[in-house]
Amino acid sequence: MTFDAAFFAAMVPAVILMGLSKGGFAGLGLLSLPLMALVVSPVTAAAIMLPLLIAQDVVTVWSYRREFDLRNLATLAPGAFIGVLAGYLLAAQVSDAAVGLAVGAISIGFALRRMLGDGRREPVVTRARWGAGSLWGFVCGFTSMIAHAGGPPFQIYVMPQRLPPAVFVGTGAIFFAAMNLVKVVPYLALGQFSAANLLASAALLPVAVAATFAGVWLVRRVPAERFYVYIYWLLLLVGLKLVFDGLQGLHPFA
Repeated sequence: MTFDAAFFAAMVPAVILMGLSKGGFAGLGLLSLPLMALVVSPVTAAAIMLPLLIAQDVVTVWSYRREFDLRNLATLAPGAFIGVLAGYLLAAQVSDAAVGLAVGAISIGFALRRMLGDGRREPVVTRARWGAGSLWGFVCGFTSMIAHAGGPPFQIYVMPQRLPPAVFVGTGAIFFAAMNLVKVVPYLALGQFSAANLLASAALLPVAVAATFAGVWLVRRVPAERFYVYIYWLLLLVGLKLVFDGLQGLHPFA
């Protein structure tokens, strides 16, 4: 791995996108790893990103430390930790492409249903439930470990509750911060924290932190209704990208 102009040309935008995602514009982060994979392998990209994610988690958790929904965290956490464990144990048997394709298709369907349906009638506001929370928590943990795609399942579960934007972001910040810390153990077991990877993480750390603060600043200035419109569009676009990547992985183009 060479720290040249091409490396930083791909890595810096990727880290900025992840920082904005961590700051509140969920979904943008899924564009980070494909950008990083232009100059390093996907496995190396994920290893470089995890310490940055943890640093960004510190910023978001501190920024939203009083704005989160405890019931959502309680319903999501048990399934999520089981999902991370299942992803670690089944990583060699499960195709990243198949998981991405499934998550992408679900995300597109959910986003279109909400965007098209909400324009005709008042959206039905749901609440956190143990059954649904356990299911979507497991999907979050599993897809985060296998394909780094835990954001869309979280959005599908929490967005219909129409939480205030800061509470929505704060809940996600705490949830994914805990999950990223859990993922450190399997990453260590897989030997992915090499000296070169950690050096790359350290070089990108200032950009990661600054971008996260920028995301927090923007979220607090976007009206609630507009915020959810943006998030639905991001979920739709991310879903399309996951489907494209999944189809490409299952049937590589010539």
